[in-house]
Amino acid sequence: MVKPAAIRTEAALGLLLLFITSVFLSACGRHEPVIKLEGQTMGTTYHVTLVNPGDLDGDTLKEQLDYQLAHFNTIASTYIDDSELMTLNRAEVGQWHDVSEPLYAILSLATEVSWLSQGAFDITVAPLVDLWGFGPVKTEGAPEQAALDRVMTMVGYEALQMDLMAPRVMKTHSLRMDLSAIAKGYAVDAAAVWLGSLGVTDYLVEIGGEMRVAGKSPRGDAWRIGVESPDPGSPDVLPVRVGDIAVATSGDYRNYFEEDGVRYSHTIDPRTGRPITHNLASVTVLDSSCAFADAMATAFSVMGGDKALALAEAQNIPIYIIEKTEQGFQRRHSSAFEPYLSSTRASEEEG
Repeated sequence: MVKPAAIRTEAALGLLLLFITSVFLSACGRHEPVIKLEGQTMGTTYHVTLVNPGDLDGDTLKEQLDYQLAHFNTIASTYIDDSELMTLNRAEVGQWHDVSEPLYAILSLATEVSWLSQGAFDITVAPLVDLWGFGPVKTEGAPEQAALDRVMTMVGYEALQMDLMAPRVMKTHSLRMDLSAIAKGYAVDAAAVWLGSLGVTDYLVEIGGEMRVAGKSPRGDAWRIGVESPDPGSPDVLPVRVGDIAVATSGDYRNYFEEDGVRYSHTIDPRTGRPITHNLASVTVLDSSCAFADAMATAFSVMGGDKALALAEAQNIPIYIIEKTEQGFQRRHSSAFEPYLSSTRASEEEG
């Protein structure tokens, strides 16, 4: 499997599918002392649970975490006009531009996932998202072909060059980058590293549905997450036992528009410039890096079920997919995901 070194060395919408079930799955038995933090960041919410926090103070931790998340927004946000990312978006083409270590790490990983997925993941897709009406400014209906052709000239991860010897980048043509499909995962990783530096070994960090866990849950055993069915009328939840790993989910079943009987998903394929047309409803990815899992979940959503599973098998990536069929929702997973299901089954049998 490809190992994105920039993240793994800690160098610096469909999200509702995934939610924490440790709260109700751990409703019985002995509970360890915990600190719970929650708040707003990056246009969404965050939740952090620390188990056996020792002498750490919850109010102080929240203040420090909020400060760090606010600072991260000044780097990666598209909603802050003078953020480092937005400044880079406006920077001169054909010139090298110094960037901070965190932004360089994110851009490096994004480029790596783009290459791995053959362009299914591409942070330069922002103009296409806006063109199809899924950006901040809503538009009506599908765009004209001429407009699509024009916008496609502004899309392409290959136009972002990384200096391998220094944290600087160069755009070979005008680009507008959006890190929404990777930034939350990176922020989760950064928060996890920070907690580790404080000596915390048992925790859950979740931002906008992307999460990373380590050690033990408040019940004293492995953390559990639930993969919810995309069918809003179904109570079906798949519980999965995880430990020391990150989890990310992407799906297209909630955000779309219809025109002339055609359903247009909010998930745009950067390679065609058009919304995806396959039946993949959601994909859940496990990895040691939440940023990598976050980005790959988007890539797999663009690729579709068969191609996603083929790449996951080739790279030994644990993924769990749900596809919409005429008979209802169908579930499949990669071989690397099987151990997590097996551990859940074993736990249920023991219980």
